[in-house]
Amino acid sequence: MIGRGYALSLLLTGLALGALSGAAEAQSGRELAPVSAFAGIGDPGQRSAALFVEAGKVLRHPRCLNCHPAGDRPSQGEEGRPHQPAVRRGPDGHGVAGLRCVACHQAANYETVGVPGHPQWHLAPASMAWQGRSLAEICAQVKDSARNGGRSLTEIVEHMGRDSLVGWAWSPGSGREPAPGSQAAFGELIKAWADAGAVCPGS
Repeated sequence: MIGRGYALSLLLTGLALGALSGAAEAQSGRELAPVSAFAGIGDPGQRSAALFVEAGKVLRHPRCLNCHPAGDRPSQGEEGRPHQPAVRRGPDGHGVAGLRCVACHQAANYETVGVPGHPQWHLAPASMAWQGRSLAEICAQVKDSARNGGRSLTEIVEHMGRDSLVGWAWSPGSGREPAPGSQAAFGELIKAWADAGAVCPGS
């Protein structure tokens, strides 16, 4: 079993190496197009798909992809490098015995050493792995209640627009690029996508 202090030491070492390799500074001014920008698309299906493409700028951003990994190990950094230490998802997404997420990730970002944090820090379910998948494939996952945790479209809209762990993507702490726009703008795009028929790009 790995002790909490040792796990934190390993994580801090990985973060320090990442900083030395040139971790990107947070950028500002990257916005999402508002829902009104799509009003000129007369066909509801085409408008819905276009709205999801815009929302996809968030869904395919490193802040989301790193917690929706293709395997059982999360990613970190702007380039999606393998998490250090080599943690694993575990049966509940909160890590494995001896190396749980909370061993290092606390209730808030720990800016002194650059460790991100949130009260519910954990990986997305394996059924919602997004890395390496097309936007159309991600869209199909989001809509599929068998893979999205049993959520209806209404619940998906609520989750993406209001969930505080999702919201962390816009306040990830220094040295990390926030997701484009804001959670409110992202939530509005997802709601408009759902209201227009929840059509996936390329379908």
